Amino acid sequence: MNALRTMNELDLIKALNNLKDLNNTEHLCKKAGMTIGGVLLCGVGVSFLKLAAFGVDPFQSFMAGLNAFIPISFGTLHIIVSICLLMFMLAFDRRYIGLGTIINLFLLGYVIDLSTGLLQGLFPSPVLVVRILAFSIGIGIICISSSFYFTADMGVSPYDAVALILADKWHIGRFRYMRICTDLVCITLGCTLYLVSGGSLASLPAIAGFGTIITAFFMGSLIEFFKQTLAEPFLNGQLI
Repeated sequence: MNALRTMNELDLIKALNNLKDLNNTEHLCKKAGMTIGGVLLCGVGVSFLKLAAFGVDPFQSFMAGLNAFIPISFGTLHIIVSICLLMFMLAFDRRYIGLGTIINLFLLGYVIDLSTGLLQGLFPSPVLVVRILAFSIGIGIICISSSFYFTADMGVSPYDAVALILADKWHIGRFRYMRICTDLVCITLGCTLYLVSGGSLASLPAIAGFGTIITAFFMGSLIEFFKQTLAEPFLNGQLI
C-alpha cells in the first residue's frame, strides 16, 4: 500500500514537472516569436519612415548617409556595419548577444530594403497627405514591434549594445545620456556622408529631419506604453 502511494506521488511529481517543462517551452517559443516578429516589423516601420521622407531614426540616418557614400545593397551594407558593431560586443560584453542580435544582424537590412522598394513602387511620388500617413504608420509599427522585441529580452541589436556597454561596462555615464551621444554621432556622420556623396541640402531632411527628432526623444515613452499595455500582458497570457 505504501509502495503504491509512493508510486502515485512520483507519478504526480513527474506529471507536474512535465507540465512545467511544457509551460517553459511555450513561454520560450512565445518570446522567440515576439523577438523575430518584433525585429522584422521594425524594418517595415523604417521603410514607412523612409517613404515619408521626414527623417528616420538616428542609426538609420547614419546608414542612409553611408549608403549614399557606399552605393551597394542596403541589406548588405547593414550586415557589414552590424558585424563591425558585433565585434565590439564580442570584445567588451557578450551578455547582450542573443536571438534578437542575430535577426538584427542578418535580416533587418534586407527587410528594410525589400519593404522600401515595395512601398516606393506603390507610391513613387507620394503627396503630403500620404507622407504624413506613412510617417504615422511607421512610428506606430516601430513602437509596437519594439515593445514586443524589448519585452522578450532575447538579445539587443549591435547598435543598442554600444550605449549599453558605454554605460554599464565602462561606466562613462548613464545609458540615457550615452544613447543621446551615440545618436548625435550617428546623425552627424549620416548628414556629413550624405553631403560629401553629392546629396543636396534641400533633400537632407529626408535623412535627418523632424522625424529624427521625434524618434530620438519621444518614441521611448510610446514604446514603454505599449510594453505595459500590449507586450507584457501578451507574454504573460493576460491579453484578451
